Amino acid sequence: MSHPGRVLLYPAEDALHIVRRRLEGICAAAGVSLAALDVQVITAPSLRLDLEADRARLDETVARLKPRLLVLDPFVRLHRIDENVSGDVAPLLAFLRELQRRHAIAVVLVHHAKKGASAIRAGQALRGSSEFHAWGDSNLYLRRDSNDRIVLTVEHRAAAAMPGVTLELIQRDSALALEPIQTDRQPDRPIEPNSVDHRITAALDSQQPRPFAELRAACRVRTTTLYARLAAMTAAGLVVKSVDGYCLAGH
Repeated sequence: MSHPGRVLLYPAEDALHIVRRRLEGICAAAGVSLAALDVQVITAPSLRLDLEADRARLDETVARLKPRLLVLDPFVRLHRIDENVSGDVAPLLAFLRELQRRHAIAVVLVHHAKKGASAIRAGQALRGSSEFHAWGDSNLYLRRDSNDRIVLTVEHRAAAAMPGVTLELIQRDSALALEPIQTDRQPDRPIEPNSVDHRITAALDSQQPRPFAELRAACRVRTTTLYARLAAMTAAGLVVKSVDGYCLAGH
């Protein structure tokens, strides 16, 4: 069931006329009118999560406007800390988690990837501390594949990941928006799984249960990570656990 509501957006990098054009492009791709949506934009010249005064103002704004969704874009413009230092990053992310829980909202935090990180897992490609990957309940990654196509992949903390979606940038009048590529053509080569759930699914693509140790070697992930993802996939009915190991549901 959908629960539409107000969106509060802080676009830290772009001028307001560019922000409006971008929102219009997104709405055009979705077939809706921007004027019909309750989108509020924070127009303050700066917002720094490492400053107590700015955190308090953001808290007050969220309390007053009561959005269902808060979008902060991008994280690098919201502080003057060292993103590589976990002790600096963790308090800022903790504040956003507290904000989310206190006001019962969803928080979308846009973050950049490292340069030249196309060959490693999406979660490991995030710039700075590993706190970013650990913080998200659902992480969405936009990357270019070997054919220079834009691919969206998703990881969830407590649910199975959806298959990757190939996107293209579409011009609609004066606006741009990303849309899924509708094609029946099979890719030239299969996309390598880049989330833990994808690795597990690929490793279990047989009728014989696989012991945990064998599965861990095939997936090349930490023991705690594999236990957590297997538990979530088992709870979701995607994986079945037996005395002999794990297998996909229905096999």
